[in-house]
Amino acid sequence: MKVLVTGAAGFIGMHVARQLLMMHIEVVGIDNMNDYYDTRLKDDRLKQLRLQPGFRFIKLDIADRASMDNLFSEEKFQYVIHLAAQAGVRYSLENPHTYIDSNVTGFLNILEGCRHHPVKHLIYASSSSVYGANTHMPFSVDDNVDHPVSLYAATKKSNELMAHCYSHLYGIPTTGLRFFTVYGPWGRPDMSPFLFVYAILKGMPINVFNYGKMQRDFTYIDDIIEGIIRVMDAIAQPDKAFDHTAPVPGSSDAPYRIYNIGNHTPVDLMTFIETIENTLNKKAIKNLLPMQPGDVKATFADIDSLRQATRFEPKTPLDEGIAQFVAWYRRYYDL
Repeated sequence: MKVLVTGAAGFIGMHVARQLLMMHIEVVGIDNMNDYYDTRLKDDRLKQLRLQPGFRFIKLDIADRASMDNLFSEEKFQYVIHLAAQAGVRYSLENPHTYIDSNVTGFLNILEGCRHHPVKHLIYASSSSVYGANTHMPFSVDDNVDHPVSLYAATKKSNELMAHCYSHLYGIPTTGLRFFTVYGPWGRPDMSPFLFVYAILKGMPINVFNYGKMQRDFTYIDDIIEGIIRVMDAIAQPDKAFDHTAPVPGSSDAPYRIYNIGNHTPVDLMTFIETIENTLNKKAIKNLLPMQPGDVKATFADIDSLRQATRFEPKTPLDEGIAQFVAWYRRYYDL
């Protein structure tokens, strides 16, 4: 078996590739190694992957149409796990064109590759951000997601719509995974666990938006990876019970599925900060600020469909996950 993992130098991509390699599956990883955050962290993630046999890395931008055509033509993948994207809600307010290039044009190139060089299953990263202005909790894959509040969220919904078109027109089995606030070792430096641990250890204030009145469904990286691996085998099939008079967004009469992957346990932001404080044995200096544009007050995953399809559900407690992240952080930065 040969699997393409896009965004292999990224947080989730590195963990997925490593797990596949531990399962003795050949992995081709691609990444454009952009400088959205410190590329040294990306280089070090790749070093972890290169320690294992069966891994090849190609520096490649998914928005490069010709190079992506050549990649699919030469490699003949059985599975594609597409995790490459321009991430970050706040960054999309300042650099919108980057999101269209990577998240829309890049995804089109992935779909075209799977169309002309058929794969058994395309699994791709969506996001809890697609729920946007929806405040109905928990977020269900059957909910309407027509009101995104950031361009990042809009590009992720676009991915789901594009995937459905290709599943319908060309019979490509596609599964989109809406990730909920992923954290853990080798995480992204622009995410709150990284930012908070760094600032608290340095005695610097942390920015607490909406004056702390926020909730997030924090999901530990190991649970995300287990979910992805399980979904690989749960190849999307047409829903024989699909009702065209009352269509639901999460399934289709095409081989297309959408799943939430979240811890299904929303945590108050202040509780999250307190958990980090307890792990570090040091108090945070809090800079209380209003809500940022493009942000949402709460996320909460309904994972019933994921559970039914894979017999799996995320379950890592926050205190355990934070302890693992802090232990890695101290080792990585030699603290």
